[in-house]
Amino acid sequence: MRKEFLPFTRPSVNESDIAAVSEVLRSGWITNGPANAGFEAALAGLVGNRYAVALSSATAAMHLLLKVMQIGPGDEVITPSMTWVSIANMIELAGAKPIFVEVDRDTLLVRPDAVAAAITPRTKLIVPVHFAGAPADLDAIRQVAKDIPVVEDAAHAVGTFYKGGHIGKHHSAIFSFHAIKNITCGEGGMFVTDDEALATAMRRWKFHGIAMDAFDRQNRGRSPQAEVISPGFKYNLTDMQAALGLNQLKRWREINAKRTQLAMLYRELFADMPEIRPLGDPAYDFIHAWHLFIVRVDSPKLDRNTFMAEMKARNIGTGLHFRCAHLQKYYREAYGYQPGTLPDTEYNSDHITSLPLFPDMTEDDVRDVVAAAREVLA
Repeated sequence: MRKEFLPFTRPSVNESDIAAVSEVLRSGWITNGPANAGFEAALAGLVGNRYAVALSSATAAMHLLLKVMQIGPGDEVITPSMTWVSIANMIELAGAKPIFVEVDRDTLLVRPDAVAAAITPRTKLIVPVHFAGAPADLDAIRQVAKDIPVVEDAAHAVGTFYKGGHIGKHHSAIFSFHAIKNITCGEGGMFVTDDEALATAMRRWKFHGIAMDAFDRQNRGRSPQAEVISPGFKYNLTDMQAALGLNQLKRWREINAKRTQLAMLYRELFADMPEIRPLGDPAYDFIHAWHLFIVRVDSPKLDRNTFMAEMKARNIGTGLHFRCAHLQKYYREAYGYQPGTLPDTEYNSDHITSLPLFPDMTEDDVRDVVAAAREVLA
């Protein structure tokens, strides 16, 4: 058994990252400023969008988006249940209704036919999720969406490509830089779009409803008068966080290449272990970011929760991404969801676990994980 505990993830922070944050601390400008502007420009350049708005979290981006789009009571927003609950929570808090739809049983990516079946005259937005680093089928989703706006949940998708283009290129998208993400700010998010009016509104809503912040006024020749255009929130990203994200973004290829190497070794070593089934790949052209390495524990000997506990007893950390949103207590009681509503989502919710995957791992670490899994199953 391993002597040291192997967590399921660990932020990959190097001396260059620390130096970038230290430089901001010494600069005297530690809140929204030049590092934010640089981070926004860098991500927009990678994705291929004209505009990017840095925010305190991806959840904040979703909150602002619903406000800007004036989505509220009587409206519906379609999203898969197999995702973190922040999307559903923001929809609910806006007064709208989250419409949970089915995912593919093998890839956990939202099914375009399920999206099509859920559309009603009240549908105001579709939010597909790029799950674990693999892209949803955007062409098919666009086809069924028609004139309904599509905003991609790209929280897992820095470095994910769909049919040759980076995720977010053809729609607006929301990225996350939480501590467990491939690229991290500790906490943070980014909204990207080609819609100038949408970007301008998001920027205003994120900072008290003021049309410009201090950095705009002092460095971009804007008026020194800070005037409230409409009431807003306080969702800006600090320059300390932005500097970390910007420096990490410079090496996204290196980070994702290491994650891919480890994921491919996992697949190879699990090939003869039918009780541990990694997620499948979509059929279209794509590049996986490998944010998570998820498997389904499907054994008559033990359930997923027991497997996770036994792995922990062997100094191997695991995660659970995610329990389905529609069967969470609040949504069960608010909307009357019952088991069997989304069978493929629910099967995966009961069987998935995330195995350790982060750039500072070694191939020997992967072998330790697989060896522990064999021992548990035996």
